[in-house]
Amino acid sequence: MPWLQLKVQTDQTHVEAISDWLMDQGSLSVTFQDAADQPLFEPPPGETPIWSNTLITGLFAAQTGIEDIRSTLTEHFNDAITATRSEILEDKDWIREWMTHYQPMHFGHSLWIVPSHHSPPQADATNILLDPGLAFGTGTHPTTAMCLSWLAEHPPTGQQVIDYGCGSGILAIAAAKLGANQVQAIDNDPQALTATTDNALKNKVNRQIQCGGIDLPIPKQADTLLANILAGPLIELAEHFSKILKTGGNIVLSGILQEQAEPVMQAYQRWFSIKLTAQTEDWILLSGNRNNKI
Repeated sequence: MPWLQLKVQTDQTHVEAISDWLMDQGSLSVTFQDAADQPLFEPPPGETPIWSNTLITGLFAAQTGIEDIRSTLTEHFNDAITATRSEILEDKDWIREWMTHYQPMHFGHSLWIVPSHHSPPQADATNILLDPGLAFGTGTHPTTAMCLSWLAEHPPTGQQVIDYGCGSGILAIAAAKLGANQVQAIDNDPQALTATTDNALKNKVNRQIQCGGIDLPIPKQADTLLANILAGPLIELAEHFSKILKTGGNIVLSGILQEQAEPVMQAYQRWFSIKLTAQTEDWILLSGNRNNKI
């Protein structure tokens, strides 16, 4: 059965009112999209970010009188709406659709992320079995991809590794499969810890990976620390990371936009020799080593 979509373009001050109105008219869901290619950075505590020019999409059942709703919406909000349009959304086998678009991904010489519906392209490679789930991190985002490429080029054989902000556990699992002796996967989101635990078990590296919150005890200083989070938290964590990484140890930081690179590097220069190592689109990866300064 097809569905109907009503798309409404408006400014940020009217997003909540229009979305509430659409729900009152029987919309089954309401989603927001950027209508003008405007990046959103980290919001202050307690604030919900929204674009200045937002496209709201209401999803309705096929039998809904969508043109009547569209007409009433235009009359009700008048100048608050830039444009509206209605369209049919054909029903699909969304599982099959996902399977079509999520294919194995290759990093470095022989590291692969392989979805469960697909056979590994290289059976003797380092294959990580991973499907999209509740927690962030499947290798498709540039920040995760750059971290995976770094790991593939610098396998942590026999090392103590920390994955700070583990999400799905993809980096922790990659480190374990690439030879790490022990990996501590840390996140403040319980869903992330559940996802990491499940994915580690699926990949048979659960004995190498210890999951926990930000208060997880670090038994000894790590050889390598990976943090794919956001620029603000990375800046705040610089000194903490300096205390849990041994002298000469590797640090890998991602989740950073190009214009945020300089303040992040400045925050780490006291304890680390760090540089821009990779860039994909507007995202960058910083890496370096813990120096012997206090």
